[in-house]
Amino acid sequence: MKNIRIGTRKSALALWQAEEVAEKLQELNYTTEIVPIVSSGDKNLTQPLYSLGITGVFTRDLDIALLNDEIDIAVHSLKDVPTKLPENIEIVACLARDFPQDVLIRRKSAANKELHELKLATSSLRRRAFWLKQYPETEFFDIRGNIQTRLQKLEEQDFDATILSLAGIKRMKMEIDYEFLPMMIPAASQGVVAVAGHSEKKEINEILAKINHMETQICVEIERNFLSTLEGGCTAPIGAFAERFEDKIRLKAALCSLDGKNYIATDESFDFNEEENFGAKFANIVLENGGKELMAEIKNQI
Repeated sequence: MKNIRIGTRKSALALWQAEEVAEKLQELNYTTEIVPIVSSGDKNLTQPLYSLGITGVFTRDLDIALLNDEIDIAVHSLKDVPTKLPENIEIVACLARDFPQDVLIRRKSAANKELHELKLATSSLRRRAFWLKQYPETEFFDIRGNIQTRLQKLEEQDFDATILSLAGIKRMKMEIDYEFLPMMIPAASQGVVAVAGHSEKKEINEILAKINHMETQICVEIERNFLSTLEGGCTAPIGAFAERFEDKIRLKAALCSLDGKNYIATDESFDFNEEENFGAKFANIVLENGGKELMAEIKNQI
């Protein structure tokens, strides 16, 4: 087998993810080469994500490189990957999920403020909506960039706190204080490193199957099926988190209006089997319970 070319974004976190995949392949005695590629999402740090007009903003350039045979595989944070993939591209492997949670990071001057008093910086519609459900008077600010950039903005600009993925903090080995947020259901597949491959590269895809973590794959497929059935793309305020307990899986998921006032949730435990599409099943229940009208309302507002 030739050298496996691993495509990745250039951020420190993305390179960490690519190194994790490379290490697992090297453990199986395959040689690897990391190929950094600048993504459109990294080039625009001023517009909020939801105003860029497309899903897959962080994956598009890697998709192109994969289809043009500039790389053999592409490594992503799976929550950034649209549920509908380009022709001939597929998610071939998932690494074991580590830290799915969202956490609150405060600036020092806001250490003693109550949650409802915080001026909050986040460009995520999901994080805004779920927060507004609890604290409807909150003032928000847009914030973009990598973890280091956001933390710098937190100290320099006029807001009190921001919300980040715990996975990023842990992977970057950052020693900072954070608070868990029980009201936040993670984005579908948050905390999961995924490997995309070309459907025609059978030999490489067979190799990638050796590093796939099956339990994580089962859970994220349920989450992503829930998301795609709601037609949420990567922008609507939808959270979905599946967790396996022995033979059962628990799915906690919700759809929320942009202002936080309309919240439709599901919390189900079930015996898993490969034949049934559980993500679609529970998403359809949400749609039947007012989700269809709420999704139409959200699409009109974005």
